[in-house]
Amino acid sequence: MCKFVSYSTSMIREVLASEFISSPELMDKLNQNGILKKYKEGDIILDENSSIRAIPIVMKGMLKVIRTEEDGREILLYYIKAGESCIMSFLGGMHNEKSIVKAEVEEDTEILFLPVDKVSLFIKEYPEWLDYIFRLYHKRFEELLDIINAIAFKKVDERLLNLLHKKSENLGSKIINVTHEQLANELGTARVVVSRLLKQLEDSGKLELGRNKIILSENI
Repeated sequence: MCKFVSYSTSMIREVLASEFISSPELMDKLNQNGILKKYKEGDIILDENSSIRAIPIVMKGMLKVIRTEEDGREILLYYIKAGESCIMSFLGGMHNEKSIVKAEVEEDTEILFLPVDKVSLFIKEYPEWLDYIFRLYHKRFEELLDIINAIAFKKVDERLLNLLHKKSENLGSKIINVTHEQLANELGTARVVVSRLLKQLEDSGKLELGRNKIILSENI
């Protein structure tokens, strides 16, 4: 469940300073027009087939963007960290289309929501805003290419270990609180497959399994 949080101009400026350092006016506009909300881990901020009325910009924490297939299987597309937004939301919102992805809170998060009509207006008024969108698009495109490459050419055990490394890097910890079911969903495979591969990785000394958590070895 989301909560409105006290408006913090200084926090928004601090997070977005590196993105819009050359345009204090744009940061003021984001302050004036954005709505800041707080979410807990596991909350869904955008679901598939939902209308996109505002664009999320992460101020604190992290989101994961997921695509669900017709058979119910899911696959992780990319993460959205502080200072970043969801390019799929940009594109869908600007063209008045339904969302084709799901955005879920990976860890407790604060998000600045910018109304869609302001997104289009800022593109016309601020070159820095358009540059921000293009840089996000480029980054997400590269990440999606990595996903395609992994699915096409890498075995599931390698993809699993890469996913755990990415989670560890994002969290800044070797301890990852996650279930086998969650990992399976993000990889687009079955839970029994993930459980079997995790046991093999534990036997090889690459990680240690706990109750709903995984501890990566210090030497990998």
